[in-house]
Amino acid sequence: MLTVVIDSPVDFDKNELARRARLTCRILFTKNVNFRTFLPQLRYTPIVAEVISINDAVSALNDGAHHVKVSGEFAERKEFDEIPADRFAGADILKEEVDLSEIPEKTLDVQSDRPDGLYSTVVCDERGIALGFCYSSSDSLWRAVSEGRGIYHSRRRGTWIKGETSGDTQKLLRVDVDCDSDCIRFIVQQHGKGFCHEGNISCFESHPFFGVSDLEKILQQRLHQMQQNPDQSSGSYTERLLKDTDLLHSKITEEAKELVEASSPKDVSWEAADVIYFAMVKLLRSQATLSAVESELARRHRKITRRPGNAKPAGNGQSVGLPPHFVTRCQVDIPSYEYAALKGKDLDHVLKRPIFDPRTLYDKVQPIIDNVRRCGDSALRMYTLQFDQVDLSNAVLQAPFKSTEILPEKTKNAIDQAWSNIYRFHERQKPEAYTMETAPGVSCQRVWRPIEKVGLYVPGGNNVLPSTALMLGIPAIIAGCRDITIATPPNSQGTISPEIAYIASRLKAGRILLAGGAQAIAAMAYGTASVPKCDKICGPGNQFVTAAKMLASTDTSACVAIDMPAGPSEVMVIADGKARPTHVAADLLSQAEHGTDSQVILLALPDFNMSFFQAAITDQIDSLPSRRAILEVSLGKARIIKVPDDETAYMIANKYAPEHLIINTAGAQAAIDKIENAGSLFLGQFAAESCGDYASGTNHTLPTYGFARVYGGVNVGTFLRSMTVQSLTKEGLDSIGGSVMTLAQAEGLLAHRLAVAVRLEE
Repeated sequence: MLTVVIDSPVDFDKNELARRARLTCRILFTKNVNFRTFLPQLRYTPIVAEVISINDAVSALNDGAHHVKVSGEFAERKEFDEIPADRFAGADILKEEVDLSEIPEKTLDVQSDRPDGLYSTVVCDERGIALGFCYSSSDSLWRAVSEGRGIYHSRRRGTWIKGETSGDTQKLLRVDVDCDSDCIRFIVQQHGKGFCHEGNISCFESHPFFGVSDLEKILQQRLHQMQQNPDQSSGSYTERLLKDTDLLHSKITEEAKELVEASSPKDVSWEAADVIYFAMVKLLRSQATLSAVESELARRHRKITRRPGNAKPAGNGQSVGLPPHFVTRCQVDIPSYEYAALKGKDLDHVLKRPIFDPRTLYDKVQPIIDNVRRCGDSALRMYTLQFDQVDLSNAVLQAPFKSTEILPEKTKNAIDQAWSNIYRFHERQKPEAYTMETAPGVSCQRVWRPIEKVGLYVPGGNNVLPSTALMLGIPAIIAGCRDITIATPPNSQGTISPEIAYIASRLKAGRILLAGGAQAIAAMAYGTASVPKCDKICGPGNQFVTAAKMLASTDTSACVAIDMPAGPSEVMVIADGKARPTHVAADLLSQAEHGTDSQVILLALPDFNMSFFQAAITDQIDSLPSRRAILEVSLGKARIIKVPDDETAYMIANKYAPEHLIINTAGAQAAIDKIENAGSLFLGQFAAESCGDYASGTNHTLPTYGFARVYGGVNVGTFLRSMTVQSLTKEGLDSIGGSVMTLAQAEGLLAHRLAVAVRLEE
């Protein structure tokens, strides 16, 4: 069996890999390439991952690799004995190991047993259900593989492109050869009515089969109708569910409970059908797909290590059907320090942020920037495929944006309220021009102009962040910026969330760049064929985004400015005995959940109830199962410092210069004058940091890494530039000309002196 070797994500042609992936071959990813980024494109292709350790092997197999290959000197280690033997890629499998560039143009081990040389071809859908039987010739076969379409050989008409006249086209996913190498199987994605010329899905049935994938197609059609006619309602229940998230979630919960209570085969089947229907609507509403579910099931099937599978805690804190001593709870052990025991360098070490060495970051980011500058849009699409697992045909959406019709009314109202508060607070920030006479006949002015072209980076990563689009976009339109580009990673469908589309429409943004990371920053900094070059780039991001912003801003050929270094999120909380431990725990978790590189610090005064706090943070993590994996990592970087008094807490806060500083103490209001270095300040027990993130009115794009010592958060001034103006009369030149010539003479700049002298002589 042929094994194609991929040694670099940049060195292969994507279309060529996709073509080869349709054949009966394996793809071997060396240790230089992360195979996980290609899983969506290689769902039907056996994947071999090269590993160098037992941990790498277990991780690769659990994440979707079919086999692992242990490289070189690591192959003899006994520790690999725990991996099942059938999960190793042996020498017999890899004996035909070749680079992609070395593969002959037409390599497929199939022979015809027919006198006319045609190949018997069985056509199946993604579920393996036979759609029909036909024939392939050498030419039709290789054309089908090259173009990725259902192309066959008709004994009457010659080459036959399925759906060319009927519209019932096929996307070719994979070609298999049977055990005798004399019959081919096409795995296809069938579109339209079906494969059969009589209008049926399959040629082998008298009435159409209807399964889960067919349900998905029906639901997608309903959604498409809603998008095409947003002002018209079909009155269907599916449309109602797509628009009302609360109703959908209630029905999922209700039907799941009824399934649990059902007992007879008929009742269980009935209730299971209900659960599947509502789950499919949830998938569609969340822009997920049945294919993604099947891929996840396949990945889990291949896993070699598994969780215990115990039930999660119910409302009473116990696992359903398990005695209390079987319940597994999250145990959080945040390092705690006594300030009195910390010396200067020790305190510096405790407050050290979990960031990479800048040189290492720049070494990783600079090649991405260079590649985007060199290859433009094609590099953007390649990196989106590599990092976001989305294969885009076009990396830019132009206005108008068409997703607002499925935005729930409740979400729209929340966005509108946040918009109103943010706009009102920021509108007061517009600076005024002024004119003054500094000397008789000497008039000076300061005027303001908007930055014309701005790029707004809205992170995607772990979560869609429409609030960031508000925080960046509203100050930009108040300032009067005329050309706005929004960059945000695409979702799994290769588009944007309805929240982002709605906000972008209100901002009158010109385009949305479907890209994240350093590649998005590079595109906005230098421009591509479809992305205009921006004059300034604003917005938070991870460490790679921040590094890309820093590199671009120091490159004179880019001539681009940035708002500030705004990297991974951070919060510091000062709490005394009046602070509720549940509030403090929730505030810390609200920032820790942003990402595994976030940092949270608690400065606990002597009367703060530490034992209640520890219990609260454990309980709250248990109540957030979808965020637990991130929280457990980020809280490993958290710190608790027990301080003797308020003044010590303020000193540490000013030293750390946090992005967010929450002062949850009895004397919180009096602390304003004590705090010099913080991105945003939250005072009192009701000032949850989340309010500032969304709707209080202040901006949540704030300096991190300690840059709050020298930067403020994004504001209207971020999107403005000042320009000074001076005008002089003859009297004005007479009044200051002598001083100007004297100073120019003192500096040795004689041409400067001359520019005034010639005027005075006249």
